[in-house]
Amino acid sequence: MKHNPNARTKAFGGLYAITPDEADTAELLRKVRLVLMGGARLLQYRNKAADSALRQEQAGVLRGLTRKYAAMLIVNDEVALAQHVEADGVHLGGADGSVAEARAALGSDKIIGVSCYNRLSLASEAVLQGADYVAFGSFFSSAVKPEAVSATPDFLRQARFELAVPIVTIGGITPQNAVGLLESGADALAVISAVFAVPDIEGAAREFSNLFEQG
Repeated sequence: MKHNPNARTKAFGGLYAITPDEADTAELLRKVRLVLMGGARLLQYRNKAADSALRQEQAGVLRGLTRKYAAMLIVNDEVALAQHVEADGVHLGGADGSVAEARAALGSDKIIGVSCYNRLSLASEAVLQGADYVAFGSFFSSAVKPEAVSATPDFLRQARFELAVPIVTIGGITPQNAVGLLESGADALAVISAVFAVPDIEGAAREFSNLFEQG
């Protein structure tokens, strides 16, 4: 399947940190700074518990921080918020609008990712519509989304064979179980708890980042 990624997407890979629901913007900034110091170059801003004003505030300060660390900022779900803070792109879930609508709003130089769960047909359609990357999971049990559908390494290998865009894996990923996902074709590891819900945030992020340096 042919795909012509933009310059940003060509560098898309590594630790993909997804922010936790954190009401304290200063605390969120502290945690994210540690993740970026640990080597993360992809950050998704996601806060399902915040109102629109807080999301706008937090996304704005994270935009400044990610620029300082030469990291990409992807906004979860909200195309308008991604536009407002001049994020690098948006990540769409199953009910978050179409790739075409997001592309029309954001333009050709922004990244659009799509959650495809364990459905290869959904991923193929997203790529046809112009998605820059697709995300699959959950590969392991997740405290954040315990009800999530399951994906397997065999499925990941099939997806890697059929798709020419970067593949993001998510769901209960740790530095220990991540190795098999990378061997099966994952380009990026999306994590929340494994980096943000630990005492040594920077150290956890570095452990994930080192997996890619070793590869």
